[in-house]
Amino acid sequence: MGSRKRTGFWAILARLILRNRILILALIVGFTIFLGTQWKYMRFTYTEANLLPDDHPANIEYDKFLKEFGEEGNLIVIAIKDSSLFTPDKFNAWNKLSKQINAFPEVSLVVSTDNLKELKKNTDKKEFELQNFVNGKVTSQQQVDSLKNVLFNKLPFYESLLINKKTQTVRMAIYMDKEIVNTAVRKDFVINDFVPLIHRFEKKTGLNVHVSGMPYIRTLNAQTIVDEIPIFLAAALIVTSLIFFFFFRSFRATFISMIVVIIGVMWAFGFLGLLHYEITVLTAIIPPLIIVIGIPNCIFLINKYQQEVQKHGNQAKSLQRVISKIGNATLMTNATTAAGFATFIVTGSALLTQFGIVASINIVAIFVLSLLIIPTVYSFMPLPKTKHLKHLNTKWIVTFVSWMEKTVKHNRITIFVVAIGLLALSIVGIYQMRVSGSLIEDMPKSAPFVKDIRFFEKEFDGVLPIEIMVDTKRKNGVMNLSNLRRMEDLEDEIRDIPELSSPISVTNLVKYAKQAYYNGNPKYYQLPTNQEKAFILSYAAKSGNKSNLLSSFVDSTGQVARITTFMKDIGTDRMQAIENELDKKVNKVFPKDRFDVTITGKALVFMKGTNYLVKNLISSLALAIALISIFMAYMFRSFKMIIVSLIPNILPLLITAGMMGFLGIPIKPSTILVFSIAFGISVDDTIHFLSKYRQELEANDWKIKKSVYNALRETGVSMFYTSIVLFFGFSVFMISSFGGTKALGGLVSMTLLCAMLSNLLLLPALLLALERNIANKEVLKEPNIDILTPEDDEEED
Repeated sequence: MGSRKRTGFWAILARLILRNRILILALIVGFTIFLGTQWKYMRFTYTEANLLPDDHPANIEYDKFLKEFGEEGNLIVIAIKDSSLFTPDKFNAWNKLSKQINAFPEVSLVVSTDNLKELKKNTDKKEFELQNFVNGKVTSQQQVDSLKNVLFNKLPFYESLLINKKTQTVRMAIYMDKEIVNTAVRKDFVINDFVPLIHRFEKKTGLNVHVSGMPYIRTLNAQTIVDEIPIFLAAALIVTSLIFFFFFRSFRATFISMIVVIIGVMWAFGFLGLLHYEITVLTAIIPPLIIVIGIPNCIFLINKYQQEVQKHGNQAKSLQRVISKIGNATLMTNATTAAGFATFIVTGSALLTQFGIVASINIVAIFVLSLLIIPTVYSFMPLPKTKHLKHLNTKWIVTFVSWMEKTVKHNRITIFVVAIGLLALSIVGIYQMRVSGSLIEDMPKSAPFVKDIRFFEKEFDGVLPIEIMVDTKRKNGVMNLSNLRRMEDLEDEIRDIPELSSPISVTNLVKYAKQAYYNGNPKYYQLPTNQEKAFILSYAAKSGNKSNLLSSFVDSTGQVARITTFMKDIGTDRMQAIENELDKKVNKVFPKDRFDVTITGKALVFMKGTNYLVKNLISSLALAIALISIFMAYMFRSFKMIIVSLIPNILPLLITAGMMGFLGIPIKPSTILVFSIAFGISVDDTIHFLSKYRQELEANDWKIKKSVYNALRETGVSMFYTSIVLFFGFSVFMISSFGGTKALGGLVSMTLLCAMLSNLLLLPALLLALERNIANKEVLKEPNIDILTPEDDEEED
């Protein structure tokens, strides 16, 4: 009775759609125009992806640091490693470049040889003064050589900050305005002003300028994401349309399908704008993803239409049956796919939650568009010609289906042996998997800005900031000599870690003050003794208001100090080890009862975010499996059928995980997405097959073998078609320059190919092997949902 009601619903819906064709097309056009007006609200991301919830301890600590010292990711650095820089013309050009950059309103401070200050002692006033390192233009080589000697041999304060003494590399530090560093203004400045200025300087001087720093990296990375969207869209459209045409040999069918998915893409951009979500490396793949997922819908609907036309030649009847018979099937398969994406919503990460919401909405939207547009448009067109129906009996497809049937019939043991062997190999591979990920790892390796990151890692030990905040719990406690010595001890420990740069803190300034007190002699670049402390710090106190040197290193109360170091681009596994090492050293140097020490910074927040995300994505995969299992239970009302249906879908996931272990592909946010996405899509084939199998059992008086082979013949072709489209469709993402997107495309394609073979060979083999246990009326009760109606089965027979 229930299935009759559901059949009635789809029949009524079919009549409504076909009787209101003009209204439906007008509504689609109207809603598309409305969503088009929302495009202007799409925002490109101006910050790193924060993978952690706002209330996570790591985020709270980082926010505390930002409140105390302001944005730390506002530094752009440029460097030159070329001895010809130290010639009058090029040295003057370098100093002029510093002035030009400093003139931009988006820049708050530039530290360079042009405005470098030397700390000098004024004996008369008993205070320190800041004097210019360079006074005006240099006019002779002798003058340049003298400045170079002072810079590299007499100013240790600037070592690691502006110079590499060993390689003679010179750096310029550009501090962007903290108020605009996370806004669209930053992008306009970097792309339209800063980069062209650097290119003009390079062209004029012949010097190679290396550029890095988080504002610059983030801007160029975001620009690369935006530049790849049209490439993905074009590639996805071309690949899927070519495959579609190869299968159907019909320009009309291909054109209608392209219209459906293009409208789907327009809606995808519209929903991003409507929800005011940022375009990130994940949300950027949703529009091409909709093309890839939308085409199989078109295949099912158009294939059914052509089958009906071939059968009886009545267009109205054919179109009605497309909706009433296939509508339910496509709804169920799209629902499972959407469920796979929807599980990301519960990860707690804003980045993945937005991806899950938009992807799920658009998968449902592309289903609605397919169901409304295809029958409606075909109703205005003449019946397909005979040549357009030839693909239904193509020889190679018949051969493929015949091969599947023979393999299941005669090589069942081989199928099980291969499956068990692959499972065993996969388990070995899984034990070799590692969790990793870094801020830079997935960025385009060939991009010049990524090569420059490697340059700065080599010359200055990295560009990713790590911040250590030391709270002395006493006002002006930072300048206590014993506390300064504790900080120096910790800095010495940091220098022993090869992945970290030489730290910068208030101790560097105090050492520089002592050097200045002893007339600039570099051998006195050290912390003062107890005897020296009083008169050196008295000099510093008198000059404090003029130079404001302490503000970057110490808070306004003198209670909290900041130690900054930079880290190389390393995996989260090594990053975790470094954090543990730092924790031990901090606890050794600073007793917990007297000091509060916080270790934070973007690199560490990202590392914790990656680990958090991996755990949550494993949970989301488990949730996807649970949701789809409940869905299968509701459909088939059989626990044994749930187990049988899950085996051919979980095995491909295990094979992929094993291959990742053998190939050294780490578990990271971009690769772990693969499993939930692939599972949600691959289970569609299982639903189609098992639904048809159940019908065949009823039609053939519960004769197992006949039912399995009939179901295989009926569903095998469409399962093959859709799997090939999905395989090549997801392969499109492998053209990305982003490692994560590339891995996502390759791994999902491979998983879906394995899932197709698993559903076409292993699933029928399991049904035949377990026929006594699962193929009876008690186990296979009347389903709650009929994917394919009994009437349809009779008509096709």
